[in-house]
Amino acid sequence: MRIATWNVNSVKQRLDNIVAWLKEREPDVVCLQEIKCVDEAFPSEAFEALGYNVAVHGQKAFNGVALLSKHPFDEVRPRLRGDEADVQARYLEAVISTDRGVMRVASIYLPNGNPVDTDKYPYKLKWMERLSDYVEELLELEEPLILAGDYNVIPAAGDVHNPAAWVNDALFLPQTRQRFQSLINLGLTDALRATTDDPGLYTFWDYQAGAWQKNWGIRIDHVLLSPQAADRLVGVTIDKHVRAWEKPSDHVPVVVELDIAARQPKT
Repeated sequence: MRIATWNVNSVKQRLDNIVAWLKEREPDVVCLQEIKCVDEAFPSEAFEALGYNVAVHGQKAFNGVALLSKHPFDEVRPRLRGDEADVQARYLEAVISTDRGVMRVASIYLPNGNPVDTDKYPYKLKWMERLSDYVEELLELEEPLILAGDYNVIPAAGDVHNPAAWVNDALFLPQTRQRFQSLINLGLTDALRATTDDPGLYTFWDYQAGAWQKNWGIRIDHVLLSPQAADRLVGVTIDKHVRAWEKPSDHVPVVVELDIAARQPKT
């Protein structure tokens, strides 16, 4: 089963690219972030025409996450628990039945946190704390859990072209990286780093300063796996070529292949 994550930076502006990539890659489940539209405005028909079931947790002009699945959702849960006053659309979770039991998948758009001298950085850290608290509960279910998305975290120096340029950025501050490591320490596996230690593997290139052409990238889109999912990990691919397409997102898809057979829909 192929499970992918992609911050599309506006689903309407990237629709042609998303559809083209779906036809090329044929993932089973896709976690989308930064869709930048309300639920009713999400172009579900374009994805349903390709055989996907659609779940959306949107927000007008900002944020927003979605899930596409070739197989029906048994359960869909929007919003991250822990703060009822938080209305930002950044978390969407679904349960999918497979021949080996249920699989739980979440699309995550973690706060950026910049500028760090505003309330945006404390919000980021609090959001990460809420995520860790909730994931700790989910891990008790002992089922395949896939937490995929734009974490807005550069985990290590090997995940950024020029670490010195990011030392004061919310994505790379020690406290940010410590919170991310604490999340992993709950028992999760960084899917990419489970397959390679190679530096220079990026998922984001800024639109400015020719970052793409110079390969000045960062790795901030991650797929974290519970032990039950990590045991079935086959491989990870960063679809870097998509960044060279016309009108691209500044992020590219990350695709994880798991040895999980999904139950075929009834005909």
